[in-house]
Amino acid sequence: MRQIITKIDEITGNIATLKSAGVGLKELAVIESPGRTTLGQVISLNGENVTLQVFGGTKGLSTKDQVRFLGHPMRVKYGESLLGRIFNGSGVPIDGGPEPVEEDIPIGGPSFNPANRIIPKQMIRTNIPMIDLFNSLVVSQKLPIFSIPGEPYNQLLARVGMQAEADIIILGAMGLKFDDFTFFRRTFDASGVMNRVIMFVHLASDPVVECLLVPDMALAAAERFAEAGKRVLVLLTDMTNFADSMKEISISMEQIPSNRGYPGDLYSQLASRYEKAVDIGGMGSITILAVTTMPGDDVTHPIPDNTGYITEGQFYLRHGVIDPFGSLSRLKQNVVSKVTRKDHNDIMNTMIRLYSDCRESRNKIAMGFKVSRWDETLLAYGDDFQKEMMDLNVNMSIEAALDKCWEILAKHFEPMQTGLKDQLVAEFWPKK
Repeated sequence: MRQIITKIDEITGNIATLKSAGVGLKELAVIESPGRTTLGQVISLNGENVTLQVFGGTKGLSTKDQVRFLGHPMRVKYGESLLGRIFNGSGVPIDGGPEPVEEDIPIGGPSFNPANRIIPKQMIRTNIPMIDLFNSLVVSQKLPIFSIPGEPYNQLLARVGMQAEADIIILGAMGLKFDDFTFFRRTFDASGVMNRVIMFVHLASDPVVECLLVPDMALAAAERFAEAGKRVLVLLTDMTNFADSMKEISISMEQIPSNRGYPGDLYSQLASRYEKAVDIGGMGSITILAVTTMPGDDVTHPIPDNTGYITEGQFYLRHGVIDPFGSLSRLKQNVVSKVTRKDHNDIMNTMIRLYSDCRESRNKIAMGFKVSRWDETLLAYGDDFQKEMMDLNVNMSIEAALDKCWEILAKHFEPMQTGLKDQLVAEFWPKK
């Protein structure tokens, strides 16, 4: 039995401070008050001064309450029984099911040994053309979805979860509205994939400190499943809520703020989560797709700005579509026309180039210039490209998407106008 402290020096927000010796960073503590037992975690040590973040909030706690340290960090259950289950930000089931009885594993550990990582070279199919064809998602990639509140980023995440080629889908939700929580649950249930989904959900009404645990619990479980040979896709929403929770906690601890009030270790905190993405030689893999809502649609805001230095590209979700110009997958060259069809690279570049020309023609109209017949052709092509490719409701395999691209090109252009290679035109151009 560990030492029991009978006096809390101060309670500020969700933070409690006290004095104790022999305590480790991130160690769990039990705060026992009349009629209530609350968990806390050590987040700062300064000599004998110990700072605890209290899960469930400090409402009802007293400086006379007893504190008992457990000698180990926060843990999460791991095992096959987690599949199809929903847990809150403290790892407690909220789906009405029983408490899992399998082994406890620590969260927040170091990333996987880089020496055992292999070069990413497998594609994850999602049947979303703007991802599969134009910015392919690669196994072990870490990609943010940059967006703003009000955009359908959670709907996009849910669709990826339903359709992606993965053995296990782990959803880590932070600051989620109850309507969005219900949407995820119903969508996974209705699509028949809930039996391979694990959800860790922190609702907007839950204590802020629990928000910080969600990605660590999701990624700790993902690592163990990957080591067991599973292909794991981790969906995180919203990393801005995670960073804002860090900011709130650091303010409560009276830490010196950095850019726009965020803690100075924001980059390290984000990187320690994103770097969990890995393809393990002879085992499984972890791929991370994480929503980051940009305050004021400002990509220079500290959260998206730091994220861009860590991740391998980004998806920009604007006006309900994935922006083909702002989005980027830096690892797509590892799979395009290598594990996909040989015409993939040329079609991808040609379609985007012609759509860029279409945008210039639209600008001409906006500025009152007269448009040529070529401009009219580009405008008609752009309308079809948006309807057949960019619409997030489009659902087709990458092979079907490539064939559709050839159809769109043949509808509006002659082969020589596209600049495509003669051998590809001879093989793939639709026959009249």
